[in-house]
Amino acid sequence: MEAILRETQSGILEGQCTICGVLSNREDALGIKRAQALGFPTRIVSSKGHDSTAYGQKLLTALSDWTPDVIVLAGFMRILSRDVIAAYRGRIVNIHPADTAAYQGPDGYGWAASNKLTETSITVHLVDEGVDTGPVLHQEPVSLEGAFTREDIAERGLQVEHALYSRCLAQLFAGHYDAVITSFQLQRGRE
Repeated sequence: MEAILRETQSGILEGQCTICGVLSNREDALGIKRAQALGFPTRIVSSKGHDSTAYGQKLLTALSDWTPDVIVLAGFMRILSRDVIAAYRGRIVNIHPADTAAYQGPDGYGWAASNKLTETSITVHLVDEGVDTGPVLHQEPVSLEGAFTREDIAERGLQVEHALYSRCLAQLFAGHYDAVITSFQLQRGRE
């Protein structure tokens, strides 16, 4: 997330978007501290004691203050409620440290290590009602030759993640994914 914030200040995203704010469900989230240090507005919307639906309503209320055009998930490890997804359908983007056709869910780097993969992918995708099952916007391969531990794999993957996410967001804001987004939004009407 810090890489994206920095890219909006002096990089590929500069002038392409405005960060309304950075939101987390955890007060101790490193992303909140880094966003504050860089001068971005932040908000904590605690998920403690709330089921998915109730927490989704809290998120929608918080987001309505900022009226974002796009929600970028970066280190947000909660599954969004159907209400949040419906309100921002086709406008929520996530990054996943694996090929989503092969693995969905947490700790993609651990999955790659335990399966002794020689290559993995970093996937940028739209968020749907499933876990890491939304339409893929872009995948970037990551060679894992010589990387044997989860830490080695994460180090390689994070280097790709930091550059790839900002690049994909720049393409999103430039309209390169409009056909994918429109198709995804229209699907909902047919279900």
